[in-house]
Amino acid sequence: MGKGEHETKLVIITGMSGAGKTVAIHSFEDLGYYCVDNLPPTLFPKFLELMKDSTNNIQKVALVMDLRGREFFDSLFDALDVLGKEDWLQERILFLDAKDEQLVSRYKETRRSHPLAVGGLPLAGITKEREILDELRGRAQRIIDTTNLKPKELRDKILHIYSEEEQEIFSVHFVSFGFKYGLPIDADLVFDVRFLPNPHYVSHLQPMTGLNKEVSSYVFKWSDTQQFNEKVLDLLQFMLPQYKKEGKSQLVVAIGCTGGQHRSVALSEYFAKELSGGYITHISHRDIDKRKGH
Repeated sequence: MGKGEHETKLVIITGMSGAGKTVAIHSFEDLGYYCVDNLPPTLFPKFLELMKDSTNNIQKVALVMDLRGREFFDSLFDALDVLGKEDWLQERILFLDAKDEQLVSRYKETRRSHPLAVGGLPLAGITKEREILDELRGRAQRIIDTTNLKPKELRDKILHIYSEEEQEIFSVHFVSFGFKYGLPIDADLVFDVRFLPNPHYVSHLQPMTGLNKEVSSYVFKWSDTQQFNEKVLDLLQFMLPQYKKEGKSQLVVAIGCTGGQHRSVALSEYFAKELSGGYITHISHRDIDKRKGH
């Protein structure tokens, strides 16, 4: 990682004006986050540089992005694209929303003007803001509808969600299987390795499994296997942080060959070992004992 040994958590709080961003930032303060309210997105890249500085000990940051126009979004989206490439940073977007009727009611209660409709009707500003925020809403990992939530209820909800989230441990579970017995129903990713040379047709290897050194040596000696391993590892190293960022606690990667005895077993063992340095990995061989005569 680029900053010490620990991953820095960054929560970007955004959403509709009047949906509860002030309550949210106070909630993150209670969770021990370093909080910045109303940071202009144009300053976001500079703030990231300060966060990346290894001399500071800040591990949890929450930012409120109270966006006012299209030009701000262009800066923010450029910064979000950069974030995905930073291995020292775990970035999440929390989007707060509420129904238009409730937002109008809140503006009337506070006697405030909507920032996008100063002097005009609140609903006009709300409609315009919702159009601008639509793309960002689609990129959020978590959306909270505050229509029926009182401030204390919103605070309790945020404390519950993010205190639990900090305790989550992301793991990768590799499952070997045989296509003749069907796909694992709980698989997130499936790789078909039936195109690789099959140890089943080597007489002295046939009764063995991919756990045997002779079988794994046979599977890995081919250039096709080596190229496949390189490409899959590169793909997983790109995808796993994205799944983790989306909030998954476990990813199930299924690797299948014809009978689930040789190739899929050896490759599951290989990938689990290769990724064990950065992730908690588990292995199960679903069909290893289903071969004929066992």
